[in-house]
Amino acid sequence: MLKVEHIGIAVKNLQSANELFAKLLGSEHYKIESVESEGVSTSFFMMGETKIELLEATHSDSPIAKFIEKRGEGIHHIAFEVADIETEMKRLQAEGFILLNETPKKGADNKLICFLHPKSTNGVLVELCQEIKK
Repeated sequence: MLKVEHIGIAVKNLQSANELFAKLLGSEHYKIESVESEGVSTSFFMMGETKIELLEATHSDSPIAKFIEKRGEGIHHIAFEVADIETEMKRLQAEGFILLNETPKKGADNKLICFLHPKSTNGVLVELCQEIKK
């Protein structure tokens, strides 16, 4: 693992959350993006070497909608940057961690991603992410 890449925060309304976090952090978001496969719209704020990702559900069946319904708004996941996501997935699976997907998938912000089941990480949803090489 190279670093904490971002912290994901589930929000009900991306526009109002963007305004709130812009005031809180003293800077504007640098990107808004939809990820159809995950049913979310996202925005990103830079914080030094780490990012804050705000996530709003785009439909009621999305994981973010279900999270907010069950737990309310708040921290959803922590993401770690990795150099080689497939190698890291194999290593973590061999160590007994439960992967939520068997192969990496395309995520927001030009990343390949994979999530680890919270049951295997003391209740924390962990995301692995690797920059997609151009």
